Amino acid sequence: MTGGKATDRVTAAYALIDRLDRPEVWIHLREPEAVLDEAAALDARAADGEELPLHGVLVAVKDNIDVAGLPTTAACPSFVRIPEMSAPAVSRLTQRGAIVLGKTNLDQFATGLTGCRSPYGAVRCAGLPDRISGGSSSGSAVAVALGIVDLALGTDTAGSGRVPAAFQGIVGLKPTIGLVPTSGVVPAARSYDCVSVFAAGVGAAEHALAAMSGPAPDRPWRPIPADAPLAAPAHPTVAVPLPSDLAGMSAEQLAAFDAACHRLAAQGVTIVPIDVEPFLAAGRLLYGGALVAERYAAVGGAVESGGDEIDPSVRAIIGAARTIPAHRLVADLERLDQLKVAAAQRLTGMDALLLPTVPEHPTLAEVAQDPIGVNTRLGRFTTFANLLDMAAIAVPAGTADGGPFGVSMLAPAFADRVVADIARLVTGEPAGTAPAPTGLPLFVVGAHLSGQPLNGQLSGARLIRPERTSPEYRLFDLGTTPARPGLVRTGPSGRHIDGELWSLPPAVLGELLASLPAPLALGPLTLAGGETVTGFLCDRGATEHARDISEHGGWRAYRAATAAG
Repeated sequence: MTGGKATDRVTAAYALIDRLDRPEVWIHLREPEAVLDEAAALDARAADGEELPLHGVLVAVKDNIDVAGLPTTAACPSFVRIPEMSAPAVSRLTQRGAIVLGKTNLDQFATGLTGCRSPYGAVRCAGLPDRISGGSSSGSAVAVALGIVDLALGTDTAGSGRVPAAFQGIVGLKPTIGLVPTSGVVPAARSYDCVSVFAAGVGAAEHALAAMSGPAPDRPWRPIPADAPLAAPAHPTVAVPLPSDLAGMSAEQLAAFDAACHRLAAQGVTIVPIDVEPFLAAGRLLYGGALVAERYAAVGGAVESGGDEIDPSVRAIIGAARTIPAHRLVADLERLDQLKVAAAQRLTGMDALLLPTVPEHPTLAEVAQDPIGVNTRLGRFTTFANLLDMAAIAVPAGTADGGPFGVSMLAPAFADRVVADIARLVTGEPAGTAPAPTGLPLFVVGAHLSGQPLNGQLSGARLIRPERTSPEYRLFDLGTTPARPGLVRTGPSGRHIDGELWSLPPAVLGELLASLPAPLALGPLTLAGGETVTGFLCDRGATEHARDISEHGGWRAYRAATAAG
């Protein structure tokens, strides 16, 4: 992802750390000599031809995620432990060549959205030091925004991987719960915790997610459904809140959000205003209801025994959950189920939901005056995501009120690729090639090509690349309605035929097979490079009286020549 020598990247990072003088970003920074030795070993392995897709990528890790040999404090010094093993989210990156620089500051026990609740100091915004960085993954977001690291890991239970991304003008990716195991992560609310990623761009965040995803032996695994979409549709429909749902935001923030909506509309996205109150109501349950009992279950003992080390706001939030009766929790879970149904109904026919990531960007002084109130307001558009089992990504969307402005794209669980694709339309980043989740390859040559009448049947599929067959095939116009060709393997008398290679959700490939009209079928097909994939083929007998159009090299070229007369 970075290119060049890892040693050069490490040297530059430590020089930047010294020059910037932002000690509050880190709780534990590794010694440069040890990191340089690790980088030199990686450079040697790469020079010997070892495949290291993340060679030299520098990573910061939120200090509630284990890194072998480094202290884990969760921003509470008395809670410290030194793990022998890294969390899977970390080890899967380092196994691919990434290098951890250190552990970053956070709101204590990941409880907060301000970045100010830490005995190691409040983390200031990267570009506006009088304003908050956002939390709880404050140090990780700032380390990326300052250019010290390429990627940073955070956690996101209520918005901690998205709020600080918005304030720093970077990308914060919160995956579907369960895609990345939370083994080796100090829990905040175990049912709703996620490991999140900060990066400068959507593609880098997706590559990190792809590397980290997968089952772990000590955590239940949520298998990716067979119909999980691998891409957003060509012309998605995106829900946005009603103006009344944005009350309290500044004129500049409203203008920036409106501009993001217009940017999407200009690229063929249908924008549909909806009432988002069910989403916001679900979010209010996380801290305003009995669900906060999960916070006490996770770290209540440490809070009660932590003495003066415990931040007053953290103590108030977690301590108050100790006496919540079980019947209140049951009632709130029932209420959450009702809100899940209402929210799903609102998104019927929609591919994603677009929201401002945060409604304001407070100063450090404003948080000091009202720490609980400000924190509550910051989570207005984020706290519901995990309660409603949604994937989300926060991306920059211009400026407002003198600082970065961000929006978040959300969709139901396992639509991680959908939200990333649509978010790219906001940022202008080119389409990505991140490899997860894995689909099944399908080679198409006719009416299923991009822009052709039946392309819409490839629901949730992702175009991998233009391709062509090995020189053993011929193409025929079958004279059908809609017009479609037949591809036949003829051996030495054949030629290369142009087409496209797609990746499909397994369920979609099954649907295609069931609906294919004779004489077409799906079968093994050889590409120009020798790879065998599934492709559309035709019974040879059906082409006896059909027009051979192989000389055109492909269906598009033939159709263009026919249209030209």
